[in-house]
Amino acid sequence: MEEIARWTYIAFLVITIVAGLAIGYMAYDARTAGATAGEVFSPVADTHGYVLLIMLTLGVIIGIAGSITSKEIAPFLIATIALMVVGISDVWSPLWQVEVLQILYCFASAITTYIAAFAAPAAVIIAIKGILAMAKEK
Repeated sequence: MEEIARWTYIAFLVITIVAGLAIGYMAYDARTAGATAGEVFSPVADTHGYVLLIMLTLGVIIGIAGSITSKEIAPFLIATIALMVVGISDVWSPLWQVEVLQILYCFASAITTYIAAFAAPAAVIIAIKGILAMAKEK
């Protein structure tokens, strides 16, 4: 079961990256001439929203079905915090200033946003499981 959970996580991560590349390209392709870095996903907002919903659902599945042991909880949560910080920060905006790198901005922004959306619900569920496990020990 543990092996299945590990491969499922990897498969969902690949889905996240592929979705980020697809939506990133769609956003780059559909952007308006005067779009700023913050407005780049507005032309594909509906699709972006559906992909976010799918990523959140996949994160819930991993959180519930994942077989994270008590030793792995802290490293998993730390890694998730790092992914979420990168996902919600706008560290990619300098790429928007260079015309040739704008597509990289779209790809990087979409991928990190979707990874954060995927990891957040899994982290919440695993953190709750960890707290419940600590409460049972006492």
